Amino acid sequence: MGRRLLSLHAGLVYAFLYAPIAIVVAYAFNGGRQTLNWEGFSTKWFSAALHDDSITSALRNSLLIAAGNAVVACVLGTLLALSLPGMWRAIRVPIDALVTMTLVTPEIVFGIAALVFFTEAGVTLGLMTVLAAHVVFNASVVALVVRARFVGMGQDFEEASYDLGAGPLSTFRQVTLPRLAPAILAGGLLAFTFSFDDFYTSFFVSGAGTTTLPLYVFSSLRFGVSPVVNATAAMVLGLTIGAVVLAYVVLRRSGGRSGGVLPLR
Repeated sequence: MGRRLLSLHAGLVYAFLYAPIAIVVAYAFNGGRQTLNWEGFSTKWFSAALHDDSITSALRNSLLIAAGNAVVACVLGTLLALSLPGMWRAIRVPIDALVTMTLVTPEIVFGIAALVFFTEAGVTLGLMTVLAAHVVFNASVVALVVRARFVGMGQDFEEASYDLGAGPLSTFRQVTLPRLAPAILAGGLLAFTFSFDDFYTSFFVSGAGTTTLPLYVFSSLRFGVSPVVNATAAMVLGLTIGAVVLAYVVLRRSGGRSGGVLPLR
């Protein structure tokens, strides 16, 4: 009886959390102009969203920021993950704490801190400030993913490479980097996802005239929910879920080949 009540409670919680999302996605395919009056299945609002200059401009900004963030975060996060194990404990522990704090700090606090930093530094808010703020957060994400893979895969192949006469650069390029590639790819996909659908940080550091897709959806809601907004939100959700699932598959397969599955939360 207790287990059934617990299952019922869990089902109600999940319904409370995900039912509104399901409703938005369902009504994105509504053929009528009235948001809550179903008038038949149609995909015309997706076409209307993709032909709206304001939406495509916001989508372009989001894709540029997310792609640039993923590349820079992968480079910085991978370098951090590889350098941490060899650092002195007195240096490694504070850096570990800083990486963890970046991930657990409330996003609104992070956004305000980034805004204060850019304002005090005299930096003009725009695409580059959004990109920089996203990189700070997502480099930590990539570092944790790559570090878990780096620590778990051992150093047997690297030691064998050294025994065969290869130098540090050749060993890294021919042995270490290929083994880390799945984790780097997964970290990049997660960084892309977190950046693409980010709202709070972008809201504080975007500046006038710089609009990402989540910011556009938020500003459009002030004038009421429309089928075009539903379609836009559904596209954002679909792209985000697709990237997360792909990252999970990459991590799971790479973890399976190394003898274990890396957790993804």
